[in-house]
Amino acid sequence: MKFTALVVVIPDKDEEAAIEEAKKAGAGSVTILHGKTIGLKEKKVFFGLTLEENVSALLFVLPRKLTMKVMRTLREKFDLDSHDNSGFTFTFPLSHVTGLDTDELHKFENDIKSMI
Repeated sequence: MKFTALVVVIPDKDEEAAIEEAKKAGAGSVTILHGKTIGLKEKKVFFGLTLEENVSALLFVLPRKLTMKVMRTLREKFDLDSHDNSGFTFTFPLSHVTGLDTDELHKFENDIKSMI
């Protein structure tokens, strides 16, 4: 089975909802990284405090055949094509993967069989 990494960068407030939507679309486990966005425009300042938006980077390792389904679901549900910087997503191929849960691998196999 060939795998792809799907990375979704989304505002912290949408983290739980994004994980639920991804799971409904067939994703399994996720690794969550927390950070801040730094854009080209100067950040808003309120009483001398810089307001920065905290974001979550969700990392999914998925079978290649399932990746686009999960990505499309998140793109539509969270309007990732909008120009308000609500988040973004990207993928990259994985050539070697170890340590995946065998139960999750069986789930992926069954999900892919049902898609065919």
